[in-house]
Order: sequence, then structure tokens, then C-alpha cells
Amino acid sequence: MATHPQPPPTSCNNGGKNAFSFLSRGWREDLRLMRDRANSFTNLALATPFSSSLPPLPAEVDFVKNLRPKLSEIPTWRPARSGRVLIDLSAIREAFESEVEGVDGFLGFDGVKKGKRNSWKRLNCREFWDEHRHRDWEPIRALKTRLREFEKNSEFVEKLKSSFKSMCKEAQELKEVPPLDVPELLAYFVRQSGPFLDQLGVRRDIRDKIVKSLYTKRKNQLPPHSFSGEEFSVLGNGNINDELDLRIASVLQSTGHQYDGGFWTDHTKHDMSDDKRHVAIVTTASLPWMTGTAINPLFRAAYLSQFTKQKVTLLVPWLCTSDQELVYPSNLTFTSPEEQEIYIRNWLEESIGFKADFKISFYPGKFSKARRSIIAAGDTSQFIPSRDADIAILEEPEHLNWYHHGKRWTKKFNHVVGIVHTNYLEYIQREKNGAFQAFLVKHINNWVTRAYCNKVLRLSAATQDLPKSVICNVHGVNPKFLNVGEKIAADRELGQKAFTKGAYFLGKMVWAKGYKELISLLATRKSELDGFKLDVFGNGEDASEVQSTAKRLGLNINFQKGRDHAEDCLHGYKVFINPSLSDVLCTATAEALAMGKFVVCADHPSNEFFRSFPNCLTYKTSEDFVAKVKEALEKDPHPLTPEQRYQLSWEAATKRFMEYSELDRVMNKEKSSTDNGKLVAHSLSMPNLSEIVDGGLTFAHYCLTGNEFLRLCTGAIPGTRNYDKQHSKDLHLLPPQVENPIYGW
Repeated sequence: MATHPQPPPTSCNNGGKNAFSFLSRGWREDLRLMRDRANSFTNLALATPFSSSLPPLPAEVDFVKNLRPKLSEIPTWRPARSGRVLIDLSAIREAFESEVEGVDGFLGFDGVKKGKRNSWKRLNCREFWDEHRHRDWEPIRALKTRLREFEKNSEFVEKLKSSFKSMCKEAQELKEVPPLDVPELLAYFVRQSGPFLDQLGVRRDIRDKIVKSLYTKRKNQLPPHSFSGEEFSVLGNGNINDELDLRIASVLQSTGHQYDGGFWTDHTKHDMSDDKRHVAIVTTASLPWMTGTAINPLFRAAYLSQFTKQKVTLLVPWLCTSDQELVYPSNLTFTSPEEQEIYIRNWLEESIGFKADFKISFYPGKFSKARRSIIAAGDTSQFIPSRDADIAILEEPEHLNWYHHGKRWTKKFNHVVGIVHTNYLEYIQREKNGAFQAFLVKHINNWVTRAYCNKVLRLSAATQDLPKSVICNVHGVNPKFLNVGEKIAADRELGQKAFTKGAYFLGKMVWAKGYKELISLLATRKSELDGFKLDVFGNGEDASEVQSTAKRLGLNINFQKGRDHAEDCLHGYKVFINPSLSDVLCTATAEALAMGKFVVCADHPSNEFFRSFPNCLTYKTSEDFVAKVKEALEKDPHPLTPEQRYQLSWEAATKRFMEYSELDRVMNKEKSSTDNGKLVAHSLSMPNLSEIVDGGLTFAHYCLTGNEFLRLCTGAIPGTRNYDKQHSKDLHLLPPQVENPIYGW
């Protein structure tokens, strides 16, 4: 085996000297080659004969020819005492100066001007640019001419000058804005502390009074020129919060401050790839469970899909077979999401009479027996692709986000609207330790809706006052009931008797759905309602207890199994009685009015929308209840007008939804506006404490819902932080251990 000889060991100093010696030899060889190449070029140029027919060489070439002898005079390199290699280039400098000596206006190497008499003079910029006193070099003269023409004819220069003038003018005007004083700062602090005060339970009207008392006195002292014309138009509109925001914005603008977003601001949201917007409707229930959160979002998706500007996706929970048996009626189960989708579409098409063009998707869910509701398993937002993450409609936003451990809805979507369906506080107060539980749930609902929604719609004032919320009924009735009402009205015009039966009540048979109030009214006024008979339709967990209580009190109630309100056997009833105080907006009440019946209901915020209908009879006391029931049994209902039918329809409900949820503004990309519709300039954007608080609430909620122990303590279903193996199999998802791997030992 051959071996390579090893170099002998050397010291560091010897190695440095050898390296320098090697580099020096290389430099000397390179300089020698450069000098030989220059000499050969010079000799070749002198020996080459020029034809007499060629034009004379320009002055620049003569200048180079005169330099040729001097190039050979470049001295060789010489090492300095310090060890560095020095090259003397003074010969080149002397050669240039000798050739240009006597040229008027020449700028020497030392930054001075050399004249004809070999006298040196400083050259300033004014002499250089003054072509009347000194003759310019041709390229310089051409450049100056071009600059003058550009300045004279260029629109860009004029705009630049005007911009500088306006900036100076604005700076002078902005200096005149009076600074903020202590009451204004305190008022703005209270104004921006709204999220924190909401969590403490401080009412909005109290907060607004504090802000008004602090700011009003200062507002009267401000001169009118403190605001611009557009800002001044907003003053006097009666909204003290808008005026205070404009005042703060004007002061910030006077300092030159421009706010581009804070720590929690997200600038990478969905960008449309086509002309259509994408709307994702997420709900907490699905057919065949005949509940409001299963039916109303389905109709909303169908009617929103009729608009040509957006695509719609309905996201509903998928339950495993064991949970389906507990929830769906008549032991109806599905083996796959595709099978359930077919059932949903068939039921919808039969109800609305047309084929709706929207997509149905499923997310994993589990049924809670204790709460009689479906809880999402895992991050629900991940089942909406990022390319479709544009607008989200959260049906029951508090319910969807109680245990939500995933991406923030308002970060993934451009606009998030929450629709409150259920008065959870009313249900919880009826349970053991209900007051304490209701207190906790109230603040949790405030927390999650503020963190995950841009806008919240409350169907009625029966729900709690949530942040960013407005009250509006955005639900319609199934077109079937409007068709029944039209048929009954037509029969009455022909002289036929449309109503052959008396009064009835329909609802899920649990105490909270109005059965407690119903039995109490009938028992209290039993003697006054002698001979009054009531048919009750419903199934539920409290059915046996409700029936035994009514039998024990001797009430004349005929209990029957639950039925669909659209069945023919219910069309002949004339009076629908609904004493419930837990509803937010009773769907059965709207359906009864659409069929042209009388409705006797409590004077309650949940029935506020129905007051304008003449067939809606409200009562405040038990005596009033008896009077309204007798009035309804003795008279005939008023026929519905076309305006009243339209008001109950899903077309009108969709129009109201587009307006109050601000989707019409979002989809049309209109300018941002204040709550009262007044425009506010984008230049007045400023840091908002609410955005910081919302981001902090989201982060805190994410941390808390990530702890399984805390989830179980607050009533979550075990194992719902992520979906399980059965869900991954049914929905064709990645296995749980792949989607959410566990790192560690």
C-alpha cells in the first residue's frame, strides 16, 4: 500500500515568511507580464501603417498617443520597509497634467481650476453651472439642457412641488389642534375599556354616561377649526363616542402618527381568486333533528345561495352511530355523510320548491346527554379550506366556541357574523345552583363572542346583551306554511269554514319550553276556563312528569305525540297558545301566524317581532291570558296582507340579514362607516384598545381550552379537544395521532 510523504513540521513564523515569499513572487510575475503586454501593444500601434484614406484620428486618440511614451516610465514595484508593496503612480498623474495644461476650465486632481497661465484657482459649483461665463464640456451642456426641459415640461415635477407645498401647509394647520386634557384622556380610557367593563358586568348605559360627563364640558370649549370639514360633519350627531373618537384621531393626526396595525392585526387574510365571495355557515345541529339550529341555518344557506355574488357552504356536525341513535327521531341513522346529505337536500327541496346550489360539509361532533346539545370535536374552522375562508356565519357563536381550541375565526376569515338562537341563561337558571352557573356562563359568552366575532345578531332582546351585537329577526318561515295560509285565505273567500278545531300547543316536552308556564296558567284560572280544552303535541325527556302533573291538577289537556307543524291534521286549529318565556324567537309562533291562525303569547321580548301582526294577542297577567283566549275562540283571524306575508318570508329575512350583519357593505367593498352611518376618513385610523383586548382574550381562551383538566371541570365531553378514530374513519380524515401528534416519551 503506497503512502504519501508528510511535510516536515515548521514553526508558525517560518510558515508566515514562506507564504509572504510565495505571494511576492506571484505579484512580481504578474506585474512583469502586464508591463510586457503594454510594451508590445505600444510597439504594435507604432508599427501599424495607416491608410491615407482613413479619416483623421479624433483628439482623444491623439491624447492617448501622447501618453504612450509615458506609460513605459511606470516604475517597477518596490517593497516598503513596513513589508507592504508600494507602486508609484505619480508618473501617470504628471502625464495627464502635462497634456491638459493650458486647457481653459480644466479641473485638476486637487479640486482646483488650472488656467492658461498655469495659475491655480478654486472652482465653485456656480461657475461650473454658469455656461455664460465658462465653456462647458459638451456632455455637461447637454445634460443641463435636458434637466431644464424636464423641469419645464414634466407634470411629475409640478405635482412634486405642489405636494411639498401642501405638506408644509398641512403641517402649519395641524399645529393649531388643541392638545388633549385629562378629562378627555379619562373619557377615552373608559371608552376603550369597554371589553374589560363588559366582563365585570358594567352596563353600557352607565359607561356611556361616564364618557359623556367627562367629554361634554371639554367639547364645548374646542374651536370649530379643530376638526376638518368631513370630521366636523359628524359632530352633533348625538353619538358622543363618535365625536370622542374623531377628537382623539385629530390629535394623533396632528402629530403625524399613522397607525398600520398592532400586534394582533392580521394582514394575510383570504384574497378572492374569482368574482364571487365565499360564505361559510357553521351550525350546531343537523337534520333529521328537527330543532331551530338545524332548520334555520339550512334555509339561510339555500336563500343566500340565490345571490349571484357568493358561494355558500353549510357546515354541520357529523355524529357517530351511537350518538345518532340518541338524537335523531324514529331510530333514523346514517352510515355515511353522503347518505345524510341526500336526506337533507331532499327535505329542503320538498320544503322550498327549488333546488338550492350550495355545498354541505361535515365536522366531527359528539352529543352531550347532560346538555342535550352537540359539542364540536377538534378545530371546527379547519374544515373550511383556506381558499374559501372569506365570510363566516356562526349559528350560536357562544355554543360553537365554548370549548373551541383552534384558529381564531376572525383571523382566518375576513368577516365573522354570529347569530344568537338560544337563551342559555334562562335554561341554566332553572337548574341546581342556577344563579351561580348563569353568572359564569354570561361572562364566558361575552368572552367568546367578543374574541371570535366581528358582528353579533340577536334575534330578540330576550338574549343577553352581548358585545358588538344588534337586535334583528333574521329568520323566516318555511314556505310550506305561507302556502297553507294562502289556501286557507282562499277557502274563506269562497265561504268555506277553514278552522274546525280550537286551541293547541306544540313544542318539545321539557319544562323549559313553556310547559311550566302553561300548566300554571291553566291551574290558576281553571274555574274561569271551564270547558276549555287544549291539545298538546310533543315528545321529550320530561313527558311523563308533565303529563302526571297535569293529570294530578285535573287539567283538561289532551297529550299527543310530537308532530311536524306542517302536517294536515294541524291545519284546522284556529288558536295557537305559546306561554313560553325561554324562547328567543319561537319558530312555531311565526309558522302559526303564516298559516293565518290566532296566536296567544306572553308580553315578552321574544315576541316583540310579532306584535305588528293583528292576529298576535299578547297578555301580561293571568286574567289577561283568559281574556285573550276567549277573544281568539270567539272571533275569526284577520287575513294576512301581501306585506305581512313578505315580512314572514325568508326573502325578507335574508334581506334583513344582509343589512344588519353588514354583509352588503363587506361584499360591495364600501367605505368603512361608523355605527350611525357617517363616513370616517381612513387617514384617521388609530390604535384601538378593543383590538388588543380581543387578541388577548383569544390567546387566553386558547390556552385554557388546551388543558384537558380545565375542559372537564367546565363540563366538556372527554376527548373533544381532538376528533377520535371513528370520526376520522367516517369523514375520511387523517388519524388523530397523525393530525395531532404527541411528542415526548
